[in-house]
Amino acid sequence: MNTHKVRNLESQYANSLIEASLDPLVAISNEGKITDMNQATIHITGLSREELTGSDFLNYFTEPQKARAVYEEVFAKGFVTDSPLTLMHRLGKLTDVLFNGSVYKDVKGNVAGVVIVARDVTAQKSASQYARSLIEASRDPLFTINTAGKITDMNLASVNIMGLSRDEMIDTDFFDYFTEPQNAQAVYQEVFAKGFVSDYPLTLRDKQLTEVLLNGSVYKDPSGHVLGIVVVARDITEQKAIEKELIEAKVFAELATFIAEEAKGKAENAVEIAEDAVKAKQQFLSNMSHEIRTPMNAIIGFTKVLLKTELTPKQNEYLTAIKLSGDALIVLINDILDLAKVDAGKMTFEAIPFKLKTSLGSMMHLFEAKISEKNLKLVKVFDDKIPSILLGDSLRLHQIILNLMSNAVKFTNEGSITIKVELVSENEQSVELKFSVNDTGIGISSDKIEKIFENFQQASSGTSRLFGGTGLGLAIVKQLVESQGGQVNVSSEIGKGSTFSFNLSFLKTTETTIIEELPIELNNIKKPIKVLVVEDIALNQLLMKTLLDDFGFEREIASNGLIAIEKLNAEHFDIILMDLQMPEMNGFDATTYIRNVLKSNIPIIALTADVTTVDLVKCKEVGMNDYIAKPVDERILYNKIMSYVKKSIDPPINPSKTIEQSKSQKRTITNLDYLHKITKSDSIIMMEMIDLYLQQTPELIKSIKNSMVNSDWKLLKASAHKMIPSFSIMGIHSEFENIAHKIQKFADSQNNEDDIHQLIEALDNACSTACMELQEIHLNLKNKSI
Repeated sequence: MNTHKVRNLESQYANSLIEASLDPLVAISNEGKITDMNQATIHITGLSREELTGSDFLNYFTEPQKARAVYEEVFAKGFVTDSPLTLMHRLGKLTDVLFNGSVYKDVKGNVAGVVIVARDVTAQKSASQYARSLIEASRDPLFTINTAGKITDMNLASVNIMGLSRDEMIDTDFFDYFTEPQNAQAVYQEVFAKGFVSDYPLTLRDKQLTEVLLNGSVYKDPSGHVLGIVVVARDITEQKAIEKELIEAKVFAELATFIAEEAKGKAENAVEIAEDAVKAKQQFLSNMSHEIRTPMNAIIGFTKVLLKTELTPKQNEYLTAIKLSGDALIVLINDILDLAKVDAGKMTFEAIPFKLKTSLGSMMHLFEAKISEKNLKLVKVFDDKIPSILLGDSLRLHQIILNLMSNAVKFTNEGSITIKVELVSENEQSVELKFSVNDTGIGISSDKIEKIFENFQQASSGTSRLFGGTGLGLAIVKQLVESQGGQVNVSSEIGKGSTFSFNLSFLKTTETTIIEELPIELNNIKKPIKVLVVEDIALNQLLMKTLLDDFGFEREIASNGLIAIEKLNAEHFDIILMDLQMPEMNGFDATTYIRNVLKSNIPIIALTADVTTVDLVKCKEVGMNDYIAKPVDERILYNKIMSYVKKSIDPPINPSKTIEQSKSQKRTITNLDYLHKITKSDSIIMMEMIDLYLQQTPELIKSIKNSMVNSDWKLLKASAHKMIPSFSIMGIHSEFENIAHKIQKFADSQNNEDDIHQLIEALDNACSTACMELQEIHLNLKNKSI
């Protein structure tokens, strides 16, 4: 083999070695130009062989001057090892490398250039950074110590706890940082001997002498040689403090047990005192309500009686002032009692069908006179998307809105008041509504807004002096809204007005509204109504005599329960009006005797000056039918007496006779006098109500018949119940309402099945006739409105 062939083979062999290397390999001339490279270099730079050949070696590093130093060092020393540099890809990617290089010579022994191999250490560096992250993540001080006992590294927690910098601690003696260096050295030696140590107690000599538990283990190089140890110092200062507290707690445990026994006795006494205090508070409210309402009953009652007589203008003025003052005092009493009920968790909320738009309209009438007197403009905005009938506590809603409206009227002297009701959201079962009352009044400063919802608080002391009031209205509004799951919001600006708003949810219903306190006429009651009044206060006795005489009723007075029982044994009465608080025998005891001993079912209506829940629950428990709060509203008194008397004296119904009467009579089933009255003869509203009746009634009759066939007593009772309110609204005779009541009772007991079919037939015929009459009326109303 000749020399040329040998050299050719050697060249091919060298090229194979170059390409076999996975690390970038570059040959560089004395001038610093690239003369050759392998495929790994092409890959790491992103450049072709042609682009790299002849280019400046230094151009491919992030720090060219550092690369030049490495290049020059190779020429100076003949080699270089593990010099760190960063290669740069043409697209910007950076690769950390360690450079190893050596010179190469020509055949004559002259240096022809250098060969450099770049070892990619990116992954190694990432691993190092990952290890550093783990070290720094430790909240406990961490040190690495070499075999000579010198600190080689530490984490930030060590720097913080020692109060020294990293540079200050590197290469210092590890044992010098403990109060007992010999113990620290013993731990150090134990780690080397056993390979680890755990929970060794020492004290660091830092800024505050921190007690620690040392955990340590050896660390090794890839060949398995021990290089040093890693030590973690767990701060147990807090743990020691807890141990100390536990010891102290144990010392005092027996003393505490003794004190607890003594405290238990005192606590039991305190509970009894607290319970007595609650009872005393409730009793106080009850007594105060009774004591104040009783004279107010007479004052307001006789004032109303006198206002009906012939008076001079001056007398009328004085009596009106007395009545207004009395009404104001009753409002105050109601506010205090309502607040007490909410505070005691005794406030209950009804779920009764009501027409929101109608209710709001009625409430606004209460303010018309005052608004007109102050030349204010009242704006009412009602969202038509709100269902016409809702299920909820309309009385409590009235109370909230009346308080807000009263404030708006009181504090607004010019401009307008706007009440708005908006539909916020709706689903199949319920609606959420937003109520807001906006005024252009005096406004409230931002620092006083929270204060106005506190009991007996107003925006300023001058507010009470100028405008009057107790400061309870908004407190009650807040309590009533929040008790129903809502929240009151207020925005206001001094001199520009205020807006109070709240959101409440109401259930949807298909039931018709129940009109309370309907005006009941004497109708078929032929004999005089005889009333027994059981009342001990002379003024109230006189007032009741006056009111009952005005109604045309006969009456007897008994000054206590014992006298009432004597009179009941001696003569007949249709109804009893029973005061609760009386000497000798109170109203509760008297009612209990009448029900249990005399076995009498005579209607008994309580006359109570206490409208707290205590007495009202007790009234029901002893067998009273109803109650009327003092001061007595004569309209409510008359209607309740008539309602209970009619129920007790209505004769039994002959279904057969009723059927014949309903067939033979023409246009006698309905009487729309009451509908005209409540709608003020508004034909649109009347047609709407008649529409509702015509839609509902045939379905209910069908439901009654089907439930009878299927023996579905629950559905039968519910269907009959839903029909009852419509009788009084459409002026249908009470005998048909009684039929519906009898069907309800049958559904409960399933007795007298033979009669029930006749009752259902009578009700069906009556309702069919009523529907025909109402269809004709509806058509006439429609023609008139066109």
